[in-house]
Amino acid sequence: MAVRLGFRSRWRSWTGYSYAASDAAFLFVTTDNTRVVNASPPPALLLTGPTASGKTQVAVELVQRLPCEIISVDSALVYRDMDIGTAKPDAATLAAAPHHLIDIIDPTETYSAARFRADALALMAGITGRGNIPLLVGGTMLYFSALQQGLNDLPPADPAVRSAIDAMAKEIGWPALHAELMRIDPVTAARLEPTDAQRIQRALEVCRLSGEPMSALLAKQRNNALPYRLLGLALMPTDRAILHQRIGQRFDEMLQQGLIDEVVALRRRYVLDLSLPSMRCVGYRQVWRYLDGACDFAEMRDNGVAATRQLAKRQLTWLRRMTGLKRIDCSVALPLDETIAYFQQRL
Repeated sequence: MAVRLGFRSRWRSWTGYSYAASDAAFLFVTTDNTRVVNASPPPALLLTGPTASGKTQVAVELVQRLPCEIISVDSALVYRDMDIGTAKPDAATLAAAPHHLIDIIDPTETYSAARFRADALALMAGITGRGNIPLLVGGTMLYFSALQQGLNDLPPADPAVRSAIDAMAKEIGWPALHAELMRIDPVTAARLEPTDAQRIQRALEVCRLSGEPMSALLAKQRNNALPYRLLGLALMPTDRAILHQRIGQRFDEMLQQGLIDEVVALRRRYVLDLSLPSMRCVGYRQVWRYLDGACDFAEMRDNGVAATRQLAKRQLTWLRRMTGLKRIDCSVALPLDETIAYFQQRL
């Protein structure tokens, strides 16, 4: 059976997305088109960083320079009608650089890491099949972890156990429950803030249901190797004060753009409450409390900025522990040329 050869990777000439390289992976295709064998895994680019680090701007520029398709790795951007508070790319940006996994569910729905992994893998296969490169962009570190390492077999949520934990939290407070978690699962507790109610609740729930610390169960999970050659880069501001300034400015811009009106419209259109993941997104919870009269405007604004800073802190903690990442400082200016050169040299 005759075989023809075709270059598949190492894009060295970007004009018109032409393909040429001396060390390319080959496609081995039979003349009747019934069999394709890829000699090496295709590349996939990973661009991450804390909130307000400039990931979207860099990704859009990458799409103009490289044959990439963007896959959003953001647990907030999946929701329809939540545009301002999620810093969703505007229509012009999405027209210039379409994003997969944006606006795919209503705010009343939930979207899990398992569903993200399944969706992302399907999209990556399609993108690669079209001769393009998957570009995974975002700051939801749990999604990146699920994609790269696979999923665990943690017990499903148990409403009765969660209710019992919530009742205890009302009695003694989440910091006290964090201290209890530190006693039974210090590895998990060490990466959580004492006020991170959602994650503390889940860690305690897993311990009660399984009889084992969550960290021990996660350590047992199988490392599912991806059929891709991952090239990862993180935008990491070395000056925390500059990042905090950006966070404050961006939250103020969201308020000026109509974040409060957006939450009002969401409450009118959908049956929502603060237990839903969509309304636990940073900014939305704070505006919700403001609309309910639980705080004044100034307090809402300060709480929103503080919550965003805490999110950035958690993201930076994840990023410092992630291996295989090129880290580039983005404190002063967006490192567009450096980022593009890094990926080009490794494709």
